[in-house]
Amino acid sequence: MQLPKATLLALLPFLLTQEVTAQASGTGKTTRYWDCCKASCSWTKKTTLASGSNPVLSCDAKDSPLSNYDTKSACDKGTSYMCSNQSPWAVSEDLAYGFAATTIAGGKESSWCCACYELTFTSGAVKGKKMVVQATNTGGDLASNQFDLAIPGGGFGIFNGCTQEFGTPSTGWGAQYGGVSSRSACDAFPAALKAGCYFRFDWFGGSDNPGVTFKQVACPAAITAKSGGGNASY
Repeated sequence: MQLPKATLLALLPFLLTQEVTAQASGTGKTTRYWDCCKASCSWTKKTTLASGSNPVLSCDAKDSPLSNYDTKSACDKGTSYMCSNQSPWAVSEDLAYGFAATTIAGGKESSWCCACYELTFTSGAVKGKKMVVQATNTGGDLASNQFDLAIPGGGFGIFNGCTQEFGTPSTGWGAQYGGVSSRSACDAFPAALKAGCYFRFDWFGGSDNPGVTFKQVACPAAITAKSGGGNASY
């Protein structure tokens, strides 16, 4: 069946987006952060989701999921925070799952929000291991093909919602960029964030911003079960 020309022209922007995202792969860099702020992909209208899918969940100050996806971020004088279960975890010795803020070359936020990427680390103690991350956030300070891994104790970065949520000193939890420098520092973290903080010094081997190769993959159910964010419609 041949579609009418008018239909093809109407579909062209969508098809072009499909091509960019379907082929999303290459080399990139990683950083780390945990600012407690509502993730950008938690807002409705940030991406085109498959029927029945939702944006990424956000939580209140007691870590309970919010039903209103458009509740204002705590980092903008609101009451919506990143949920603590959006921390990384080890699946095996060589595979981990998690979440990241990212910027993908050739795309835009609507094309990478809720998408998943398999990262293969190319440097540091974590070299050779793989991590599948879901894009739950973005950032104006991110470079192209950068994955800012959501790791508790990874540094507040530009924003800090943790002081409001947990009473954390504004200078607490390590350096603004990079976070805590020892596993023992994680001992003082809130119970819900300790495992994610330990992850960096255990499975991640204390690696500091390792390089990666990456490719887009289908999101594992174990990831979307935590984020609540469905795969984008592509």
